[in-house]
Amino acid sequence: MEKDWVLIYSSTLETDAVIKKQLLENNEIEAVIINKQDSIYKAFGEIELYVLRDKVLKAKQLITI
Repeated sequence: MEKDWVLIYSSTLETDAVIKKQLLENNEIEAVIINKQDSIYKAFGEIELYVLRDKVLKAKQLITI
């Protein structure tokens, strides 16, 4: 992943990450989800949500409302 992307959220629940990603995109913030969960044992690993470095503060404010 490029250096301009910053991790702002991680979860073991994919739905949480997808909802937060959609919220960010609805507010014109580009976001990317990376699934690092084990394909068999979902208890291992997390779903990570990244945004561009210059949007980190606004993105964190939006997802913590």
